[in-house]
Amino acid sequence: MTSAKITTVQLGKTGPTVSRIGLGAMGMSGMYGAADDAESTATIHAAIDSGVNLIDTGDFYGAGHNELLIGKAIAERAREDVVLSVKFGALRGPGGTWGGVDNRPEALRNFLTYSLQRLGVDYLDIYRPARLDPSVPIEDTIGAMAELVEAGYIRHIGLSEVGADTIRRAAAVHPIADLQIEYSLISRGIEANILPVTRELGIGITAYGVLSRGLLSDTVRGGATFAPNDFRAHSPRFQGENLSKNLQLVEALAEIAASKDVSVAQLAIAWALTRGEDIVPVIGARRRARWTETVGALDIQLTADELSTIEAAVPADQVAGDRYAAAQMAHLDSEH
Repeated sequence: MTSAKITTVQLGKTGPTVSRIGLGAMGMSGMYGAADDAESTATIHAAIDSGVNLIDTGDFYGAGHNELLIGKAIAERAREDVVLSVKFGALRGPGGTWGGVDNRPEALRNFLTYSLQRLGVDYLDIYRPARLDPSVPIEDTIGAMAELVEAGYIRHIGLSEVGADTIRRAAAVHPIADLQIEYSLISRGIEANILPVTRELGIGITAYGVLSRGLLSDTVRGGATFAPNDFRAHSPRFQGENLSKNLQLVEALAEIAASKDVSVAQLAIAWALTRGEDIVPVIGARRRARWTETVGALDIQLTADELSTIEAAVPADQVAGDRYAAAQMAHLDSEH
């Protein structure tokens, strides 16, 4: 698959040892249109066989479908071969509507109970609130999670999409393994205020959206339409003139990729891997072919000059559109 052996790093100063890249499973449960369970399962197996142990999910992905899928896929594997990272707290309606966030202690204990059952395991490696609940002090949420660590139901506590102040408050209650947050060539907002705090406190970063939901790849360049249930059908960066502007940036990146005989996605992943050992890209893949492409990025070496060329070709301040629709942006503590 690749000549590179997938190395491991410690996730933050208190977190688990994880593979240098992780597998994000959200797309296997309909977030980007229809997915195939058999191919998704084969992709999970391919990822583990390639040396990856970090698998990321959320209890609300496909209303539990994602956890059930992963649970079946890892049932025949040794439990210690997989690091399960699970998000909780997002509330959904039966039509897929958004119902806000619930991070109350009694709610998270309930969410955890169902996650353990669906995944078929007796503990989770990393558990994290998907979003900050404005009605619940972060100290209350982390305090309840710390009790679950003590009881052995979770091994590590993580955070997701929160800002510097919330990170400090959470870390004052219990050690935080990592912050999961969007980070890519065209989403570099964490560099100003968030990344300095995580590095000061020894908290790792699990970076999602490294391919900007397929924008930083070859899949959208030739023109694409998105099903109504595809996240990108409602994402500002994929709409009209915004998409046209963003694809101009991707074309510039494609020229650099072609000069190195790699794909746009591989170049975007390779860039993310240069940002620090504390940053672990979590790449969404629904098919084995995509996973093979992902792992190939580990072979790419980028010089300082090449990095400068890449960043000049895709200036983060030239990206058109927010990374989420306005209503969802309002729920991101990391953006406030």
